[in-house]
Amino acid sequence: MNIDPSVLNNVNTQSGGPKLNQGQSGELRESFLTMLITQLQNQDPMDPMKNKDMTAQLAQINTVSGIEQLNDTLNGITQQVDASQMLQASGLIGNAVLVPGNNVKVSTGEEGKTHTTPFGIELESPASRVEVTLTNQSGEVVATREIKNVKAGVESFSWDGQTDGKEAAPDGAYNVSLNAFNADGEEMPSTALNYALVQGVTPATANEDVRLDLGGVYGQVAMNDIKQIL
Repeated sequence: MNIDPSVLNNVNTQSGGPKLNQGQSGELRESFLTMLITQLQNQDPMDPMKNKDMTAQLAQINTVSGIEQLNDTLNGITQQVDASQMLQASGLIGNAVLVPGNNVKVSTGEEGKTHTTPFGIELESPASRVEVTLTNQSGEVVATREIKNVKAGVESFSWDGQTDGKEAAPDGAYNVSLNAFNADGEEMPSTALNYALVQGVTPATANEDVRLDLGGVYGQVAMNDIKQIL
């Protein structure tokens, strides 16, 4: 009497099959033991069951129990990780962060002072210089800057809101383009980052991890999309 391997596949949730509930697995073990006892009681005295056959059959049912316990343990760990991520994400609500993007916003305060949102860059290795180009929504260049000796990793910067003509840029949204170069003048891979405000958190689902709601055009992002907390 051998247990069909498909039963093990059904128990193991990693295989994609449905998981047996506690009642079903209990019935499986009870049926197995009943059949094993019946087999021992009615075996041929001249040809009794060999020890290795009994061991193999017991190993099968133990495998089922072991997989169930492992799945329960993994489910517990997953729930703890999800809870930890949810707690960490909730702590970011109300904080400003840098995420992949190329937007900069300009606004004028009550005192007439120009305010701009930060922007940033992510580099795999240090850059000798980074060329910054800011354009309006029509694609017209309003300001250019050059930043020297930028370290590897994530660096944040701010624009003074002044155009190349030394005038205050009108309120509104602008796009920032970043081009990084090494000491040999060769262009390097880089990722532009923009400012966003964490407004809420969406719990993890079966298909997605915890998501952060940045509102507006930014929508929702994953935790690992946060490159820097400002």
